Amino acid sequence: MTNEPIITIIGNLTADPELRFTPSGAPVASFTIASTPRTFNRQAGQWEDGTPLFMRCQVWRDAAENVAESLRKGMRVIAQGRLVQRSYTTRDGQDRTVVELQADEVGPSLRYARAQVAKTPPRGQGQPAQGQGGGGWDAPAGGAAGDPWATQGGDSVPF
Repeated sequence: MTNEPIITIIGNLTADPELRFTPSGAPVASFTIASTPRTFNRQAGQWEDGTPLFMRCQVWRDAAENVAESLRKGMRVIAQGRLVQRSYTTRDGQDRTVVELQADEVGPSLRYARAQVAKTPPRGQGQPAQGQGGGGWDAPAGGAAGDPWATQGGDSVPF
């Protein structure tokens, strides 16, 4: 949709992402990010934590499976997406409204960590090209041997 505000949140996962599947088979991963602002108190000469924001997030399809397999409780992550409001009725008849982040992009923060990235094939595509270098997936040729993003040539596939 147009004119939807896009937000980015950075913080730590409060638990491992929960992967589940809709009745039609679409994967969805749910997780909570705790983002705590820090400010420097000049009078005390130290950093102080502010009130944490706990943002419930969801990510769908291939990204959901990648998130569930890659991220764990306590990891610092970056998530970007749209805020959505959802209303529902609890089992005891109470009406509730929640605001969640429908994430389009999720990844580890590399501020205090390193990551090893491994590409996954697009759903419904063939097997990776075989040969030297990693990846493949019918992307344009290029890259040095041993480069995980190097390819062996073929037709371009949109990611």
